[in-house]
Amino acid sequence: MVLLRAVLASLAILAGACTTSSAAPAESPFAPSSPPVAAANSPSPSLATATVTVGPSAVPTHTVQPADGPSVARLSAEGGDPVTGQLGTYIWHDQGSDSPWLPGAPIAVGRGEPLTVRLAPATSVAAWQARIVPADTSGPTGATLLAKGSGTPRFDAPRHGAWTLEVHLVFGDAAGDASYFWRLDVR
Repeated sequence: MVLLRAVLASLAILAGACTTSSAAPAESPFAPSSPPVAAANSPSPSLATATVTVGPSAVPTHTVQPADGPSVARLSAEGGDPVTGQLGTYIWHDQGSDSPWLPGAPIAVGRGEPLTVRLAPATSVAAWQARIVPADTSGPTGATLLAKGSGTPRFDAPRHGAWTLEVHLVFGDAAGDASYFWRLDVR
């Protein structure tokens, strides 16, 4: 609906710009303050009309790509299905978002099981760190560092319990950084 309104507003502005008028621009493209005034010995001004067709092809689709924001991060245990993490605070080139500490996307893993974070689309990682807090904690206070490094994040699952895992990535090429969250249920 917002897209339709934007298209109609643009068409109304364009139609107003196509008229031959010596009147000052109207305050609103939808309700001109006065009718256009024709110059002496000139033909009557006419308004352009447009037909807008809205259908499935007119609705844009949006897929997050690195140009739009940081990659999607997926955590997987050895041999398990990957789980997409919740994107928290990030800076990506000239944009960013501030987020509170998130509870994380749930994933069940075994104690000491190797975990890997992969990015889609693939993005270089200059540095990373993985840390946990008990799942009922609402912030990073008292977080325990699990591992840190560069390149693809790989580390072992912590001891038994329910944890919020934050993996903070610093992207290569000075692209920015991001935090991703999962709720680990360690058996």
